[in-house]
Amino acid sequence: MSKITIVDLEVFYCVGVTDEERAQPQRLLLTVDMAFDFSVAAVSDRITKTINYFEVAQMLLKFGEGRNWKLIEKLAANIADSIIAEYSPQAVTVEVKKFPIPQARYVSVTWTKKKA
Repeated sequence: MSKITIVDLEVFYCVGVTDEERAQPQRLLLTVDMAFDFSVAAVSDRITKTINYFEVAQMLLKFGEGRNWKLIEKLAANIADSIIAEYSPQAVTVEVKKFPIPQARYVSVTWTKKKA
């Protein structure tokens, strides 16, 4: 299976267990793997035969507007659901990286969802 990957897309969402943490958007990095058979696009060279990764990135940049999450686990699941619904990959894996611990490079969760 082929896949399309967006690596470490920088977004700013309100996420955190405490109200203070959710009060201001914070920097997150998103990595999204979308399993998709783009063999027709590879032959035809037509964007309509694949997932437009630019559109996915633009959707993710706006995804946090007016929303907040307590857990990055819930955020990853919501992003996966949205990508499955909008772009129909066979499966999607979403990694959310957060930077809450100064002594660690980051904390991350990864969520995989397959198309029903």
